[in-house]
Amino acid sequence: MHLDAWTVFLQTVNFAVLVWLLHRFLYRPVLQVIDRRQDEVRRQFDEAKALQDTARAHLADLDALRANITAERESAIKTAVAQTEEAMQVRRAQASRDAQALLDEARKTAAAEREALTREARRLALDLGADLARRLQAEVPPTLRAAAWLERIEQELNRLPAAEIASLRAQVSGNHALRVVTALPLAAGEAEEWRNRLARALGATPGVEFEVDPALVAGAELHFPLAVLSFSLKSVLAVLGAVSGEHVDAG
Repeated sequence: MHLDAWTVFLQTVNFAVLVWLLHRFLYRPVLQVIDRRQDEVRRQFDEAKALQDTARAHLADLDALRANITAERESAIKTAVAQTEEAMQVRRAQASRDAQALLDEARKTAAAEREALTREARRLALDLGADLARRLQAEVPPTLRAAAWLERIEQELNRLPAAEIASLRAQVSGNHALRVVTALPLAAGEAEEWRNRLARALGATPGVEFEVDPALVAGAELHFPLAVLSFSLKSVLAVLGAVSGEHVDAG
């Protein structure tokens, strides 16, 4: 095979021109396109990575926020439960106090009603006793009524110490009279007997004035200037009424 030098030269020149044209109009633009594409890909990758980092940061913030919300919710629930329990305890305590107050009030009311009923029963009993005494006295002959009470008065005066008798005697000496108040009027003979027996019991002969007070129910009272000796049913009922806390109307 024969090679022509001129042909080889021309072929070499053609190849060089072709290479230069390919490099100038094909390879460099392709490389530039590739470079731009790589830059775009790199830029998009960087943006994607930045977005991913931002998303991760947002997720971290959301996780932290969720944790805070969960902690706050648990704290709020605990606080609400504690407040509810405290409120329930306060209400239970208040309800207990209210119930105790109602119970105490009911006990006081019951005690007051019981005491009122007791006082009323005692009053009725005393009134009944006074009425019964009046009826019994009405059944006793008038002469025996005064005699029985006079005998009792005599016995009581005889039991008094000498100093008290002397004091009573001194009170009715001179112009001071002894007032004898009886529940029923005394006959003339009975009044004289009372004067004589009282004079013997007192060891003196005082002036005696007689009065009648039906409120005594039965018996009599000796009114000295400075003292009163009561021997009546009224005084007995008054003592019973004082013991029971009642005012007894013996009239």
